Amino acid sequence: MNIQESVIGIDLGGTKILIGEVTRDGEVLNSKSYPSNTENQTKAVEVLLNALDDYTQNIGFIAEKQIGVGVGLVGRVDYKSGVWLEIEPGKTNPTPLAEILEAKTGLPVSLGNDVVCATMAEKQFGWGRETNDFIYLNVGTGLAAGFVVDGRITQGGHFNAGEIGHAVIDIHSDVACGCGRRGCVERLASGLGIKEEALRHLKDYPTSVLAENPAELTGKMVLHAAEQKDELAERIVDNATLQLANLIMNLVRTTDPECVILGGGVTRNEHFFQKIMDNLQSNTIRFVTKGVVRSKLEKDKVGLIGAAVIGMKLGEEGGKE
Repeated sequence: MNIQESVIGIDLGGTKILIGEVTRDGEVLNSKSYPSNTENQTKAVEVLLNALDDYTQNIGFIAEKQIGVGVGLVGRVDYKSGVWLEIEPGKTNPTPLAEILEAKTGLPVSLGNDVVCATMAEKQFGWGRETNDFIYLNVGTGLAAGFVVDGRITQGGHFNAGEIGHAVIDIHSDVACGCGRRGCVERLASGLGIKEEALRHLKDYPTSVLAENPAELTGKMVLHAAEQKDELAERIVDNATLQLANLIMNLVRTTDPECVILGGGVTRNEHFFQKIMDNLQSNTIRFVTKGVVRSKLEKDKVGLIGAAVIGMKLGEEGGKE
């Protein structure tokens, strides 16, 4: 009789930690969400270890055998040595998280950046199964990408590849980004950027529905208001989708993908997605033969599944690369 095997997946994000048990087929057997604390890496690891204790003691595992642990993390990750380098620029504190978790679980542990993990999930279980060359573009609170070329994901010499949210897409923009540049696409077209742009222009649209309670405004509310033809929301969404389309057309010139996969909560909005598609020029994306598509994986689980994918690979090998 075959023994069912699973991987412990951990998706550590800015607001929550999702811990779950995932099979080799990508099925999530069980999962639980916990609040995260990303003030710094020391605090984040402390909260993570407490969450893992709770999961192990109170949820437990369904499969007979766990073969490894995979962890997706915000920030920059040295996947080769299992070190979480920094949680965000300016907050560098190299932390041997793989070693810490291996000591705690007795299992091989693999780490990866959160968008890298989502890209791996697409490669293993999503649209990426149909091609060896694709771009995964995550448009959520922030904006980043994963590049798969000839079947391999590119992570860069300093594990910082894919941070395309800080690509300047509007050279005439006066919108300052925290990175020090102006006109970064993340500042204009991510969920947080859309919210900030709406707040920036609110004084010019006093009758906008978005002006009713600006303290509670979210990017999702802006998207919904645009569907209802609110003038301010339409302005913000029109610009965001134009800039994202320009970004996509720039990126496909870089790696020549067969497919561009859009992930994250923002592109799940049908109105927003269609506006991106309307701004794409057919001659520029003519080699994207498998299309610009939305992820078919569950939005709230793609990071968890991707973390499990890297854990599976390490579990099969029995240790670090």
